[in-house]
Amino acid sequence: MSPMNPWVEHTYNLSNFQFQNGQVIDELKIHYFTLGEIKRNEKGQVCNAVLLLHNTTGSAKEWLERDLGGELFGPSEVLDRHQYFLIMPDAIGFGDSSKPSQGLKTSFPNYRYVDMVNAHHALIVHGLGIDHLQLILGLSMGGMLTWMFGYMYPNFAQALFPIATQPGPMSGRNWIQRRISIEAIKNDPEWNLGHYASNPSRFVFTAPFGGLMVQSVERLQAAAPNRAAADALYETMVERAKKTDANDRLYQLEASSDYDPSPHLKDIKAPLMAINFEDDELNPPQLGILEKGILEVPLGRFELIKRGPFSAGHYTSLKAAVWKPYLADFLKSIASTNTSP
Repeated sequence: MSPMNPWVEHTYNLSNFQFQNGQVIDELKIHYFTLGEIKRNEKGQVCNAVLLLHNTTGSAKEWLERDLGGELFGPSEVLDRHQYFLIMPDAIGFGDSSKPSQGLKTSFPNYRYVDMVNAHHALIVHGLGIDHLQLILGLSMGGMLTWMFGYMYPNFAQALFPIATQPGPMSGRNWIQRRISIEAIKNDPEWNLGHYASNPSRFVFTAPFGGLMVQSVERLQAAAPNRAAADALYETMVERAKKTDANDRLYQLEASSDYDPSPHLKDIKAPLMAINFEDDELNPPQLGILEKGILEVPLGRFELIKRGPFSAGHYTSLKAAVWKPYLADFLKSIASTNTSP
């Protein structure tokens, strides 16, 4: 991690949290980091809070890494921690928030993205006492949650910045690669309907396929220019998969199954800027889903960042140096319209 101190680590517990499907958990733990200090306007309202949402393979800690927080949170940077109050939660099922591997296994509620959004909203409003955010910024899964925040809580944020997402239904290559991982877990003979004593060992051999779907083909070829290098990279990916609890990963993937903001895009009131990448094979620009969807957002715009020497396909979302100039320009344009609550 970069020397981002002083960040503060917290836990917020929601009692009797009800999920969209009607399941209830006695206590839902939401783990999160904060960085910076709360500032209030003349009305006493918090006026500098920013919510940062992580991706499907990460956790809140990724925001404290050099390529993200190191680029964003420093003095005079776009999200200067001396100016903003930064909130970085672990989503349900991720990091140190409540998840199946903490004891319930497959008795854990079958959460979906809507539940993540509702839990984050409860954390901010009830846990932190903040009723309005300056910005919601999300990466990949976090970007999908950002689209959803826009219509589920249309007056909650002043600006929305989803990165590496599509405003359409979970489908095509994106869903198929998730379905492959889901079925590999469920069909691992050691999975035992989720009631295993030790982590299943066979699903990990197909787990690297998901990585192939998100990496730039140029970066992948550079990392594996011959068979030996490719074999070594594959083995590294398998070893990484072995560190992931099978039930946790299963739930994380299934949570995306009903994602589809397209019927609700017209209900997004806040200015929204979407960032995608030309070499992102998970969100292929040739499908035109973003271009079509953004037309439905009253104050929507997008930028497709061309491939270049620093791009890494879907993983470019983790390289803030590539996209932070667009964020800076976007925030300046929002400030100039004086749309404060």
